[in-house]
Amino acid sequence: MDIPDEEETTVQEQIFHNNVRILIINFLFFFGLYLLGFGIISHFKKRAKDEDLATDADEAIVYRISLWLSSFSLAVSIASALLLPLSIASNEIVVQYPNSYYVQWLNTDLIHSLWNLIFLFSNGSLFVLLPFAYFFIESEGLPHRKGITARVQETLLLLVLLSIIVMGLVVTLSALLDRSQATFDLLFNMWDSYLPFLYSCVSFCGVLMLLLCTPVGLAHLFTVVSNLLVKPYFLRDLDDDLNVARFEMANLQRKLAVYYTDLNSTKVTRSSLSKQLMSGMHSVFNERATYLDELKKKIKLVKEDITRLEKHKKSGRITRNLFYPLAMIGLFTVTTVTILLVTLNTLQLLVGIKSLPQSTQEQFALGISSLSVLGSTGAYLEILIIFYLMATTLVGLYTLPLIKKIRPRKMNTPITHIILDCGFVLILSSALPLLARTLGITNFDLLGDFGRIRWLGNFYIILAYNILFAVLSGLCIAKTFTVKVRKELFLRLQALVSVFRRSSKED
Repeated sequence: MDIPDEEETTVQEQIFHNNVRILIINFLFFFGLYLLGFGIISHFKKRAKDEDLATDADEAIVYRISLWLSSFSLAVSIASALLLPLSIASNEIVVQYPNSYYVQWLNTDLIHSLWNLIFLFSNGSLFVLLPFAYFFIESEGLPHRKGITARVQETLLLLVLLSIIVMGLVVTLSALLDRSQATFDLLFNMWDSYLPFLYSCVSFCGVLMLLLCTPVGLAHLFTVVSNLLVKPYFLRDLDDDLNVARFEMANLQRKLAVYYTDLNSTKVTRSSLSKQLMSGMHSVFNERATYLDELKKKIKLVKEDITRLEKHKKSGRITRNLFYPLAMIGLFTVTTVTILLVTLNTLQLLVGIKSLPQSTQEQFALGISSLSVLGSTGAYLEILIIFYLMATTLVGLYTLPLIKKIRPRKMNTPITHIILDCGFVLILSSALPLLARTLGITNFDLLGDFGRIRWLGNFYIILAYNILFAVLSGLCIAKTFTVKVRKELFLRLQALVSVFRRSSKED
Protein backbone atom coordinates (compact mmCIF):
# COMPACT_ATOMS: atom_id res chain seq x y z
CA MET A 1 0.00 0.00 0.00
CA ASP A 2 1.48 3.33 -1.08
CA ILE A 3 1.61 6.07 1.57
CA PRO A 4 1.67 9.57 0.07
CA ASP A 5 4.55 11.85 1.15
CA GLU A 6 2.24 14.77 1.82
CA GLU A 7 -1.49 14.68 2.40
CA GLU A 8 -3.60 17.09 0.45
CA THR A 9 -5.33 19.70 2.57
CA THR A 10 -9.06 19.70 2.12
CA VAL A 11 -11.07 22.81 1.40
CA GLN A 12 -12.69 22.68 4.84
CA GLU A 13 -9.29 22.60 6.53
CA GLN A 14 -8.08 25.55 4.49
CA ILE A 15 -11.16 27.54 5.47
CA PHE A 16 -10.68 26.55 9.11
CA HIS A 17 -7.01 27.57 9.17
CA ASN A 18 -7.81 30.82 7.38
CA ASN A 19 -10.54 31.69 9.90
CA VAL A 20 -8.28 30.87 12.86
CA ARG A 21 -5.51 33.02 11.39
CA ILE A 22 -7.93 35.92 10.86
CA LEU A 23 -9.18 35.67 14.46
CA ILE A 24 -5.63 35.65 15.85
CA ILE A 25 -4.55 38.64 13.72
CA ASN A 26 -7.65 40.64 14.63
CA PHE A 27 -7.20 39.83 18.32
CA LEU A 28 -3.55 40.92 18.31
CA PHE A 29 -4.43 44.05 16.34
CA PHE A 30 -7.17 45.21 18.71
CA PHE A 31 -5.28 44.12 21.81
CA GLY A 32 -2.28 46.21 20.75
CA LEU A 33 -4.53 49.18 20.03
CA TYR A 34 -6.22 48.72 23.42
CA LEU A 35 -2.85 48.90 25.18
CA LEU A 36 -2.02 52.01 23.15
CA GLY A 37 -5.37 53.62 24.02
CA PHE A 38 -4.95 52.76 27.69
CA GLY A 39 -1.49 54.30 27.67
CA ILE A 40 -2.75 57.50 26.02
CA ILE A 41 -5.60 57.87 28.51
CA SER A 42 -3.26 57.12 31.44
CA HIS A 43 -1.01 59.94 30.20
CA PHE A 44 -3.85 62.47 30.35
CA LYS A 45 -6.15 61.31 33.15
CA LYS A 46 -6.06 62.59 36.68
CA ARG A 47 -4.61 60.27 39.26
CA ALA A 48 -7.01 58.34 41.47
CA LYS A 49 -5.99 60.28 44.58
CA ASP A 50 -6.74 63.57 42.79
CA GLU A 51 -10.25 62.28 41.93
CA ASP A 52 -10.99 61.44 45.60
CA LEU A 53 -11.17 57.72 44.88
CA ALA A 54 -8.53 56.44 47.25
CA THR A 55 -10.88 56.06 50.23
CA ASP A 56 -14.00 54.74 48.45
CA ALA A 57 -13.80 51.19 47.09
CA ASP A 58 -17.04 51.46 45.07
CA GLU A 59 -15.92 54.67 43.40
CA ALA A 60 -12.59 53.10 42.54
CA ILE A 61 -14.32 50.13 40.87
CA VAL A 62 -16.65 52.42 38.91
CA TYR A 63 -13.72 54.59 37.88
CA ARG A 64 -11.74 51.56 36.72
CA ILE A 65 -14.60 50.14 34.65
CA SER A 66 -15.22 53.52 32.98
CA LEU A 67 -11.51 53.77 32.26
CA TRP A 68 -11.46 50.34 30.59
CA LEU A 69 -14.50 51.18 28.45
CA SER A 70 -12.96 54.50 27.41
CA SER A 71 -9.69 52.76 26.52
CA PHE A 72 -11.53 50.27 24.31
CA SER A 73 -13.46 53.08 22.60
CA LEU A 74 -10.23 54.98 21.95
CA ALA A 75 -8.70 51.80 20.52
CA VAL A 76 -11.68 51.52 18.15
CA SER A 77 -11.18 55.17 17.18
CA ILE A 78 -7.54 54.52 16.31
CA ALA A 79 -8.56 51.41 14.34
CA SER A 80 -11.14 53.46 12.41
CA ALA A 81 -8.52 56.06 11.54
CA LEU A 82 -6.11 53.33 10.40
CA LEU A 83 -8.75 51.34 8.51
CA LEU A 84 -8.47 52.97 5.09
CA PRO A 85 -4.66 53.51 5.16
CA LEU A 86 -4.09 49.86 6.15
CA SER A 87 -6.43 48.66 3.41
CA ILE A 88 -4.70 50.77 0.76
CA ALA A 89 -1.23 49.70 1.93
CA SER A 90 -2.30 46.02 2.01
CA ASN A 91 -3.59 46.22 -1.55
CA GLU A 92 -0.32 47.76 -2.77
CA ILE A 93 1.78 45.15 -0.95
CA VAL A 94 -0.21 42.29 -2.48
CA VAL A 95 0.06 43.93 -5.92
CA GLN A 96 3.85 44.25 -5.62
CA TYR A 97 4.44 40.82 -4.08
CA PRO A 98 1.61 38.56 -5.27
CA ASN A 99 3.50 35.28 -4.82
CA SER A 100 5.47 36.08 -1.71
CA TYR A 101 5.19 33.53 1.10
CA TYR A 102 5.43 36.25 3.78
CA VAL A 103 2.25 38.07 2.70
CA GLN A 104 -0.01 35.05 2.23
CA TRP A 105 -1.82 35.96 5.44
CA LEU A 106 -2.74 39.33 3.91
CA ASN A 107 -5.87 38.38 2.00
CA THR A 108 -9.34 39.60 1.14
CA ASP A 109 -11.08 37.84 4.03
CA LEU A 110 -8.82 39.54 6.57
CA ILE A 111 -9.51 43.04 5.22
CA HIS A 112 -13.23 42.37 4.96
CA SER A 113 -13.41 41.05 8.54
CA LEU A 114 -11.49 44.09 9.75
CA TRP A 115 -14.01 46.47 8.17
CA ASN A 116 -16.94 44.54 9.64
CA LEU A 117 -15.43 44.39 13.13
CA ILE A 118 -14.57 48.08 13.19
CA PHE A 119 -18.08 48.96 12.03
CA LEU A 120 -19.56 46.76 14.76
CA PHE A 121 -17.23 48.04 17.49
CA SER A 122 -17.78 51.66 16.43
CA ASN A 123 -21.52 51.30 16.82
CA GLY A 124 -21.17 49.42 20.09
CA SER A 125 -18.76 51.95 21.57
CA LEU A 126 -20.73 54.97 20.43
CA PHE A 127 -24.22 53.81 21.38
CA VAL A 128 -23.55 51.50 24.35
CA LEU A 129 -20.11 51.58 25.95
CA LEU A 130 -19.41 55.32 26.13
CA PRO A 131 -22.94 56.28 27.31
CA PHE A 132 -22.75 53.48 29.89
CA ALA A 133 -19.34 54.71 31.09
CA TYR A 134 -20.56 58.31 31.41
CA PHE A 135 -23.80 57.45 33.21
CA PHE A 136 -21.99 54.91 35.39
CA ILE A 137 -19.40 57.41 36.60
CA GLU A 138 -22.12 60.01 37.28
CA SER A 139 -24.59 57.61 38.93
CA GLU A 140 -25.31 57.56 42.65
CA GLY A 141 -27.63 54.55 42.85
CA LEU A 142 -31.38 54.18 42.98
CA PRO A 143 -33.27 55.58 46.00
CA HIS A 144 -32.80 53.60 49.21
CA ARG A 145 -30.14 51.46 47.52
CA LYS A 146 -26.39 51.67 47.65
CA GLY A 147 -23.46 49.85 46.14
CA ILE A 148 -22.31 48.84 42.68
CA THR A 149 -25.50 46.93 41.85
CA ALA A 150 -27.68 49.99 42.48
CA ARG A 151 -25.46 52.13 40.29
CA VAL A 152 -25.53 49.56 37.50
CA GLN A 153 -29.34 49.46 37.67
CA GLU A 154 -29.55 53.26 37.52
CA THR A 155 -27.17 53.33 34.55
CA LEU A 156 -29.13 50.68 32.65
CA LEU A 157 -32.38 52.53 33.35
CA LEU A 158 -30.90 55.74 31.96
CA LEU A 159 -29.63 53.87 28.89
CA VAL A 160 -33.11 52.46 28.24
CA LEU A 161 -34.67 55.92 28.54
CA LEU A 162 -32.01 57.40 26.27
CA SER A 163 -32.52 54.66 23.67
CA ILE A 164 -36.29 55.32 23.66
CA ILE A 165 -35.70 59.04 23.10
CA VAL A 166 -33.18 58.38 20.32
CA MET A 167 -35.52 55.86 18.70
CA GLY A 168 -38.34 58.38 18.66
CA LEU A 169 -36.12 61.04 17.11
CA VAL A 170 -34.77 58.65 14.46
CA VAL A 171 -38.23 57.38 13.51
CA THR A 172 -39.53 60.95 13.25
CA LEU A 173 -36.57 62.01 11.13
CA SER A 174 -36.96 58.97 8.88
CA ALA A 175 -40.67 59.73 8.38
CA LEU A 176 -39.84 63.33 7.45
CA LEU A 177 -37.09 62.38 4.99
CA ASP A 178 -38.79 59.39 3.39
CA ARG A 179 -42.56 59.53 3.64
CA SER A 180 -43.05 56.55 1.38
CA GLN A 181 -41.35 54.26 3.89
CA ALA A 182 -43.58 52.67 6.49
CA THR A 183 -42.61 53.92 9.93
CA PHE A 184 -43.66 50.72 11.65
CA ASP A 185 -41.33 48.74 9.37
CA LEU A 186 -38.47 50.83 10.73
CA LEU A 187 -39.55 50.11 14.30
CA PHE A 188 -39.94 46.37 13.95
CA ASN A 189 -36.98 45.80 11.65
CA MET A 190 -34.29 47.01 14.04
CA TRP A 191 -31.22 45.35 12.56
CA ASP A 192 -31.83 45.99 8.86
CA SER A 193 -33.52 49.40 8.98
CA TYR A 194 -33.31 51.23 12.30
CA LEU A 195 -29.63 50.71 13.20
CA PRO A 196 -28.25 51.43 9.68
CA PHE A 197 -30.34 54.59 9.48
CA LEU A 198 -29.19 55.63 12.95
CA TYR A 199 -25.55 55.15 12.00
CA SER A 200 -26.19 57.01 8.73
CA CYS A 201 -27.36 60.01 10.77
CA VAL A 202 -24.36 59.80 13.12
CA SER A 203 -21.89 59.39 10.25
CA PHE A 204 -23.44 62.36 8.47
CA CYS A 205 -22.98 64.44 11.63
CA GLY A 206 -19.40 63.19 11.81
CA VAL A 207 -18.70 64.20 8.20
CA LEU A 208 -20.20 67.63 8.89
CA MET A 209 -17.92 67.95 11.92
CA LEU A 210 -14.99 67.03 9.68
CA LEU A 211 -16.08 69.73 7.23
CA LEU A 212 -15.99 72.25 10.09
CA CYS A 213 -12.91 71.04 11.96
CA THR A 214 -10.57 70.37 9.02
CA PRO A 215 -10.45 73.97 7.64
CA VAL A 216 -10.25 75.32 11.20
CA GLY A 217 -7.33 72.98 11.90
CA LEU A 218 -5.64 73.98 8.66
CA ALA A 219 -5.97 77.65 9.55
CA HIS A 220 -4.62 77.04 13.05
CA LEU A 221 -1.61 75.06 11.79
CA PHE A 222 -0.79 77.66 9.17
CA THR A 223 -1.13 80.44 11.75
CA VAL A 224 1.17 78.72 14.25
CA VAL A 225 3.85 77.89 11.66
CA SER A 226 3.55 81.38 10.15
CA ASN A 227 4.11 83.01 13.53
CA LEU A 228 7.14 80.81 14.15
CA LEU A 229 8.45 81.63 10.69
CA VAL A 230 7.94 85.38 10.87
CA LYS A 231 8.92 85.73 14.54
CA PRO A 232 12.43 87.14 14.61
CA TYR A 233 13.99 84.37 16.73
CA PHE A 234 16.53 83.97 13.98
CA LEU A 235 17.75 87.56 13.97
CA ARG A 236 17.84 88.52 17.64
CA ASP A 237 20.29 87.52 20.34
CA LEU A 238 18.72 84.89 22.54
CA ASP A 239 21.26 85.54 25.31
CA ASP A 240 19.82 89.02 25.92
CA ASP A 241 16.26 87.65 26.18
CA LEU A 242 17.46 84.88 28.47
CA ASN A 243 19.22 87.34 30.76
CA VAL A 244 16.12 89.57 30.92
CA ALA A 245 13.98 86.58 31.86
CA ARG A 246 16.45 85.49 34.54
CA PHE A 247 16.57 88.99 36.02
CA GLU A 248 12.77 89.05 36.10
CA MET A 249 12.73 85.66 37.82
CA ALA A 250 15.18 86.88 40.45
CA ASN A 251 13.02 89.98 41.03
CA LEU A 252 9.85 87.89 41.46
CA GLN A 253 11.59 85.49 43.84
CA ARG A 254 12.82 88.46 45.90
CA LYS A 255 9.23 89.77 46.12
CA LEU A 256 8.07 86.32 47.19
CA ALA A 257 10.71 86.18 49.94
CA VAL A 258 9.68 89.66 51.15
CA TYR A 259 6.04 88.55 51.20
CA TYR A 260 6.77 85.54 53.40
CA THR A 261 8.90 87.69 55.73
CA ASP A 262 6.03 90.14 56.16
CA LEU A 263 3.63 87.24 56.64
CA ASN A 264 5.64 85.84 59.56
CA SER A 265 5.77 89.22 61.24
CA THR A 266 2.02 89.60 60.69
CA LYS A 267 1.38 86.30 62.46
CA VAL A 268 3.16 87.63 65.57
CA THR A 269 1.12 90.81 65.42
CA ARG A 270 -2.16 88.93 64.94
CA SER A 271 -1.68 87.03 68.21
CA SER A 272 -1.72 90.28 70.19
CA LEU A 273 -4.66 91.87 68.42
CA SER A 274 -8.23 91.84 69.68
CA LYS A 275 -11.05 90.10 67.85
CA GLN A 276 -12.56 93.42 66.71
CA LEU A 277 -9.35 94.47 64.98
CA MET A 278 -8.91 91.02 63.48
CA SER A 279 -12.34 91.06 61.86
CA GLY A 280 -11.46 94.36 60.20
CA MET A 281 -8.24 92.96 58.76
CA HIS A 282 -9.81 90.00 56.94
CA SER A 283 -10.09 92.00 53.71
CA VAL A 284 -6.42 92.91 53.91
CA PHE A 285 -5.42 89.28 54.30
CA ASN A 286 -7.63 88.29 51.35
CA GLU A 287 -5.93 90.90 49.18
CA ARG A 288 -2.54 89.55 50.18
CA ALA A 289 -3.64 86.02 49.31
CA THR A 290 -4.72 87.25 45.88
CA TYR A 291 -1.36 89.01 45.49
CA LEU A 292 0.41 85.74 46.35
CA ASP A 293 -1.55 83.81 43.70
CA GLU A 294 -0.73 86.41 41.04
CA LEU A 295 2.91 86.32 42.04
CA LYS A 296 3.06 82.55 41.71
CA LYS A 297 1.38 82.70 38.30
CA LYS A 298 3.97 85.25 37.09
CA ILE A 299 6.80 83.04 38.36
CA LYS A 300 5.34 80.07 36.50
CA LEU A 301 5.07 82.05 33.24
CA VAL A 302 8.63 83.33 33.53
CA LYS A 303 9.88 79.78 34.17
CA GLU A 304 8.14 78.66 30.99
CA ASP A 305 9.77 81.54 29.06
CA ILE A 306 13.20 80.59 30.40
CA THR A 307 12.69 76.94 29.44
CA ARG A 308 11.54 77.93 25.95
CA LEU A 309 14.46 80.30 25.39
CA GLU A 310 16.98 77.74 26.62
CA LYS A 311 15.46 75.19 24.25
CA HIS A 312 15.80 77.63 21.34
CA LYS A 313 19.35 78.39 22.34
CA LYS A 314 20.32 74.72 22.44
CA SER A 315 18.99 74.09 18.94
CA GLY A 316 21.45 74.93 16.23
CA ARG A 317 21.10 77.81 13.84
CA ILE A 318 20.63 75.53 10.85
CA THR A 319 17.84 73.71 12.69
CA ARG A 320 16.09 76.93 13.61
CA ASN A 321 16.31 78.28 10.09
CA LEU A 322 15.55 75.01 8.32
CA PHE A 323 12.69 73.39 10.24
CA TYR A 324 10.04 76.14 10.11
CA PRO A 325 10.43 76.92 6.37
CA LEU A 326 10.27 73.22 5.52
CA ALA A 327 7.22 72.79 7.77
CA MET A 328 5.47 75.65 5.99
CA ILE A 329 6.36 74.26 2.56
CA GLY A 330 5.13 70.81 3.60
CA LEU A 331 1.82 72.16 4.91
CA PHE A 332 1.28 74.24 1.80
CA THR A 333 2.14 71.37 -0.55
CA VAL A 334 -0.07 68.74 1.10
CA THR A 335 -2.99 71.18 1.42
CA THR A 336 -2.66 72.25 -2.22
CA VAL A 337 -2.56 68.63 -3.43
CA THR A 338 -5.64 67.85 -1.34
CA ILE A 339 -7.56 70.79 -2.80
CA LEU A 340 -6.54 69.78 -6.33
CA LEU A 341 -7.74 66.21 -5.74
CA VAL A 342 -11.06 67.45 -4.38
CA THR A 343 -11.48 69.85 -7.32
CA LEU A 344 -10.70 67.06 -9.80
CA ASN A 345 -13.19 64.79 -8.04
CA THR A 346 -15.85 67.52 -8.25
CA LEU A 347 -15.31 67.95 -11.98
CA GLN A 348 -15.45 64.18 -12.53
CA LEU A 349 -18.71 64.00 -10.60
CA LEU A 350 -20.20 66.76 -12.74
CA VAL A 351 -19.09 65.14 -15.99
CA GLY A 352 -20.19 61.69 -14.86
CA ILE A 353 -16.81 59.96 -14.95
CA LYS A 354 -16.70 59.34 -11.20
CA SER A 355 -19.32 57.23 -9.47
CA LEU A 356 -20.85 58.00 -6.10
CA PRO A 357 -19.02 56.62 -3.04
CA GLN A 358 -21.89 54.32 -2.06
CA SER A 359 -20.74 50.75 -2.67
CA THR A 360 -23.18 48.01 -3.66
CA GLN A 361 -20.70 45.27 -4.52
CA GLU A 362 -20.64 42.29 -2.21
CA GLN A 363 -17.42 40.77 -3.54
CA PHE A 364 -14.04 42.40 -3.08
CA ALA A 365 -10.68 41.08 -4.22
CA LEU A 366 -7.42 42.34 -2.78
CA GLY A 367 -4.39 42.88 -4.99
CA ILE A 368 -6.02 42.94 -8.44
CA SER A 369 -4.44 46.25 -9.41
CA SER A 370 -3.15 49.47 -7.90
CA LEU A 371 -5.85 51.91 -6.85
CA SER A 372 -3.97 55.02 -7.95
CA VAL A 373 -3.06 56.23 -11.41
CA LEU A 374 0.44 56.95 -10.10
CA GLY A 375 0.84 53.41 -8.81
CA SER A 376 2.33 52.74 -5.39
CA THR A 377 3.62 56.30 -5.09
CA GLY A 378 0.13 57.71 -5.53
CA ALA A 379 -1.32 55.19 -3.07
CA TYR A 380 1.16 56.13 -0.36
CA LEU A 381 0.47 59.79 -1.10
CA GLU A 382 -3.21 59.07 -0.48
CA ILE A 383 -2.30 57.51 2.89
CA LEU A 384 -0.27 60.60 3.79
CA ILE A 385 -3.20 62.89 2.91
CA ILE A 386 -5.62 60.79 5.00
CA PHE A 387 -3.35 61.01 8.05
CA TYR A 388 -2.90 64.73 7.41
CA LEU A 389 -6.67 65.25 7.31
CA MET A 390 -7.09 63.37 10.59
CA ALA A 391 -4.36 65.42 12.27
CA THR A 392 -5.80 68.73 11.10
CA THR A 393 -9.26 67.59 12.17
CA LEU A 394 -8.08 66.90 15.73
CA VAL A 395 -6.32 70.26 15.85
CA GLY A 396 -9.44 72.00 14.59
CA LEU A 397 -11.68 70.07 17.00
CA TYR A 398 -9.83 71.34 20.07
CA THR A 399 -9.63 74.84 18.63
CA LEU A 400 -13.42 75.22 18.70
CA PRO A 401 -14.58 77.41 21.61
CA LEU A 402 -16.82 74.91 23.43
CA ILE A 403 -14.75 71.76 22.91
CA LYS A 404 -11.58 73.60 23.88
CA LYS A 405 -12.77 73.44 27.50
CA ILE A 406 -12.54 69.63 27.57
CA ARG A 407 -9.21 69.40 25.75
CA PRO A 408 -7.02 66.70 27.33
CA ARG A 409 -4.25 67.99 29.56
CA LYS A 410 -1.38 65.94 30.87
CA MET A 411 -2.27 64.29 34.20
CA ASN A 412 -5.10 66.80 34.68
CA THR A 413 -8.12 65.51 32.74
CA PRO A 414 -11.20 64.27 34.65
CA ILE A 415 -12.64 60.92 33.61
CA THR A 416 -15.88 62.57 32.41
CA HIS A 417 -13.91 64.78 30.02
CA ILE A 418 -11.97 61.73 28.82
CA ILE A 419 -15.23 59.94 28.00
CA LEU A 420 -16.50 62.96 26.04
CA ASP A 421 -13.18 63.28 24.22
CA CYS A 422 -13.31 59.60 23.26
CA GLY A 423 -16.83 60.12 21.93
CA PHE A 424 -15.84 63.08 19.74
CA VAL A 425 -12.71 61.33 18.45
CA LEU A 426 -14.72 58.16 17.70
CA ILE A 427 -17.31 60.10 15.68
CA LEU A 428 -14.60 61.83 13.65
CA SER A 429 -12.39 58.78 13.09
CA SER A 430 -15.29 56.52 12.07
CA ALA A 431 -16.34 59.18 9.54
CA LEU A 432 -12.80 59.52 8.15
CA PRO A 433 -13.15 56.68 5.58
CA LEU A 434 -16.39 58.28 4.39
CA LEU A 435 -14.63 61.65 4.08
CA ALA A 436 -11.73 60.25 2.09
CA ARG A 437 -14.05 58.39 -0.28
CA THR A 438 -16.47 61.31 -0.62
CA LEU A 439 -13.69 63.75 -1.52
CA GLY A 440 -12.12 61.34 -3.98
CA ILE A 441 -8.85 61.11 -2.06
CA THR A 442 -8.80 57.38 -2.79
CA ASN A 443 -10.62 54.94 -5.06
CA PHE A 444 -10.71 52.17 -2.47
CA ASP A 445 -14.35 51.10 -2.11
CA LEU A 446 -16.05 51.29 1.27
CA LEU A 447 -16.51 47.70 2.40
CA GLY A 448 -19.20 46.11 4.50
CA ASP A 449 -21.85 48.33 6.05
CA PHE A 450 -19.72 51.43 5.50
CA GLY A 451 -20.63 51.36 1.81
CA ARG A 452 -24.37 50.98 2.47
CA ILE A 453 -24.84 54.31 4.23
CA ARG A 454 -27.80 56.04 2.59
CA TRP A 455 -26.59 59.58 2.06
CA LEU A 456 -23.52 58.36 0.13
CA GLY A 457 -25.86 57.69 -2.79
CA ASN A 458 -27.19 61.26 -2.91
CA PHE A 459 -25.49 63.15 -5.75
CA TYR A 460 -26.34 66.64 -4.49
CA ILE A 461 -25.00 66.00 -0.97
CA ILE A 462 -21.71 64.61 -2.32
CA LEU A 463 -21.30 67.44 -4.84
CA ALA A 464 -22.11 70.18 -2.30
CA TYR A 465 -19.72 68.63 0.22
CA ASN A 466 -16.84 68.58 -2.29
CA ILE A 467 -17.44 72.19 -3.31
CA LEU A 468 -17.68 73.41 0.30
CA PHE A 469 -14.53 71.57 1.33
CA ALA A 470 -12.50 72.94 -1.60
CA VAL A 471 -13.76 76.50 -1.06
CA LEU A 472 -13.16 76.51 2.72
CA SER A 473 -9.69 75.00 2.40
CA GLY A 474 -8.80 77.47 -0.35
CA LEU A 475 -9.96 80.38 1.80
CA CYS A 476 -7.84 79.03 4.64
CA ILE A 477 -4.69 79.14 2.49
CA ALA A 478 -5.56 82.57 1.09
CA LYS A 479 -6.09 83.97 4.60
CA THR A 480 -3.05 82.52 6.36
CA PHE A 481 -0.45 82.28 3.58
CA THR A 482 -0.10 86.06 3.36
CA VAL A 483 2.38 88.24 1.49
CA LYS A 484 4.42 88.71 4.68
CA VAL A 485 4.68 84.96 5.20
CA ARG A 486 5.62 84.32 1.58
CA LYS A 487 8.29 87.05 1.69
CA GLU A 488 9.73 85.71 4.95
CA LEU A 489 9.73 82.17 3.57
CA PHE A 490 11.58 83.32 0.45
CA LEU A 491 14.19 85.14 2.58
CA ARG A 492 14.71 82.05 4.76
CA LEU A 493 15.18 79.79 1.74
CA GLN A 494 17.52 82.33 0.15
CA ALA A 495 19.58 82.48 3.34
CA LEU A 496 19.78 78.68 3.48
CA VAL A 497 20.92 78.48 -0.14
CA SER A 498 23.64 81.06 0.51
CA VAL A 499 24.82 79.16 3.60
CA PHE A 500 25.08 75.90 1.67
CA ARG A 501 26.93 77.61 -1.18
CA ARG A 502 29.37 79.18 1.26
CA SER A 503 30.01 75.86 2.99
CA SER A 504 30.52 74.06 -0.34
CA LYS A 505 33.08 76.68 -1.44
CA GLU A 506 34.98 76.32 1.83
CA ASP A 507 35.12 72.55 1.37
